[in-house]
Amino acid sequence: MIAEDLQKSLGYQFKDEKLITEALTHRSYSKNFNNERLEYLGDAVLDLIVGEYLFKLFPSSEEGMLSKLRAALVNEDSFTKLAQKLNLGKYIFLSAAEENNEGREKPSILSSGFEALIGALYLEAGFEKAKELSLKLLKEVFPIITPEELLKDYKTSLQEITQAHFGVVPEYRLLSAKGPDHKKEFEIGVFIHDKEYAKAKGKSKKTAQQEGARVTIEKLKKELGI
Repeated sequence: MIAEDLQKSLGYQFKDEKLITEALTHRSYSKNFNNERLEYLGDAVLDLIVGEYLFKLFPSSEEGMLSKLRAALVNEDSFTKLAQKLNLGKYIFLSAAEENNEGREKPSILSSGFEALIGALYLEAGFEKAKELSLKLLKEVFPIITPEELLKDYKTSLQEITQAHFGVVPEYRLLSAKGPDHKKEFEIGVFIHDKEYAKAKGKSKKTAQQEGARVTIEKLKKELGI
């Protein structure tokens, strides 16, 4: 049975094994049979699930705030955390080259795989089942869903730390931009006084910068004892 432990963790047993196989197949493994179409669908499904959830959770919030909250949950970083909760990287079909390149830990591959998995779940079991299981997982990974918690700005927090302790602001350097225009992956380096503290990848420069800032903050907390 395909990814039996994964299906148990998800809380759903697929009847169509071809569908879950497609959801778990990265483009590097197969150009003609992979999860990119399901990723597209899953992204739309998750956008609606989270949008509806926030709409009901914050009945007095205006459209602008709801959009910000949704953007804080519907992104590569969040989907990567949800994928890691399922240990999804263990089950993805990758090429040998991507496997050797630590593909099972790449946020871009994990988040895309999670979107594809939800897309497959939606196709087989329908919207309500996809919603039920997605929200269960979301609440486990994000037990505190408030504007204060979701809208943390790691770049601002890092700047406050570096100005206080180093007298400078951090520098974000674009290290690479790979892939076609519609599916680029950016790698950003975070530097303080020309010393590299972190590297991070994302589907946008902003996402990569925020993740790089988050990792740098963790390192500085240990280094500076703050």
